[in-house]
Amino acid sequence: MRRVLMLSPHFPPDSSAATHRVRLLAPHLPEYGWEPIVVTAEPDGYEGPLDVDLAALVPSSLRVVRCRAWSSDWTRRAGIGDLGLRLLVPALRACAALVKREHVDAVFITTYPIYTAAIGPMLKRAYGVPYVIDLQDPWVGAWGREVGGGPNGAPDVKSRLSRGTAAWIERPVLGGAGAITAVSARTYQDVFDRWPALRDRPSAAIPIGVEPSDFETVAARQPRMRHFDPADGLVHLCSVGTILPMGVEVLSAVLNAVADLRRRCPQVAGRLRLHFFGTSNERAGTPADRVRPIADAIGVGDLVTEHAARVNYLEAVGIQQDAHALILIGSNEPHYTASRLYPALVARRPLLAVYHDASSVVDVLRRETRPPTVRVVSFTDREPVGARVTEIGAALQALGECPQYVAADVSDRAIAEHSARTLAGRLADVLNRVAHAA
Repeated sequence: MRRVLMLSPHFPPDSSAATHRVRLLAPHLPEYGWEPIVVTAEPDGYEGPLDVDLAALVPSSLRVVRCRAWSSDWTRRAGIGDLGLRLLVPALRACAALVKREHVDAVFITTYPIYTAAIGPMLKRAYGVPYVIDLQDPWVGAWGREVGGGPNGAPDVKSRLSRGTAAWIERPVLGGAGAITAVSARTYQDVFDRWPALRDRPSAAIPIGVEPSDFETVAARQPRMRHFDPADGLVHLCSVGTILPMGVEVLSAVLNAVADLRRRCPQVAGRLRLHFFGTSNERAGTPADRVRPIADAIGVGDLVTEHAARVNYLEAVGIQQDAHALILIGSNEPHYTASRLYPALVARRPLLAVYHDASSVVDVLRRETRPPTVRVVSFTDREPVGARVTEIGAALQALGECPQYVAADVSDRAIAEHSARTLAGRLADVLNRVAHAA
């Protein structure tokens, strides 16, 4: 059996979205001839609250090597909080020790953060081990250009500096990779557009899939936390996940559609309750609402609730199971593919998805689901989402009139093809190519 070292700064009990990439893939790799060793941070390196229930989902048979990240208590005094920077030296030492002590056939490094990806070229130069870079988000995207940490989400000095640093290290890191994987083909195609010489590099789109047993775990848990009463006669539509700066326009279109529906069909609109969870992606403190201010300004605040703090993973799964229908809020960025897509399909709840037409989410939903239980409203750069308000309103009306707890028409093939087990096989194929080429 070949051995792959999987460097993932985020890993359970960390509760960020990036934690699921290796959590889902690693346990299934032995079925395809690869023994994984996960290298990640000690839990005290994470700045937010930990999710012990998520950690319990990691099989005890999976080998996990943890290293101590530099404490943010003192690095933030120098303006550095990024886990990738704080973990760079400790992770390099841990990875180098493993490669020297044990035979490692390949290294798999998932981003974000991006700075730990620089460990790949270092290991390749020192020990000749090939590496794969995995992109969960664009290496150089809208951050620091259209959006940032400034007032009202505008780019600021720090976000521009971060973008500049990412652009500076992108070519040497990706140029030395044996292969590039990403959550969607568009994500690595953007890299190839910037660096045409990389087009002949082996690449593969491996979405962030789902582990169906996670849903079975939640279904068996009694009692569980409920944020609303699913038997109160109302129609509860839930959105779970961060509202990104580039997604505010999509959110506004959805809320404007609610207002439009209220004018046209007040009885249907009056039964709707839209619940937004984890909109800020922040776990600590009391993060500011991102949805309610917009809903209040549009005049539908009475139909909207918001839990801005990030919710634990299994709690999010429970919310999806309790919901009468789900709303997937996309982004103006064409590459955007939400990690929440496949859990939403496994939940088999009716859903409304509003995404850029170039997103892989649109292709999957149109191919693997059927209306009226699944509605997809897409837009383009030439015809922005604001022009789709009436269409979104019609979809909301259909969901409001849909019988409660009807199962969404989702193909079994879509769930099987995007299960963690199947996607691990896709990654194993990439690793086989890289190891053979080395």
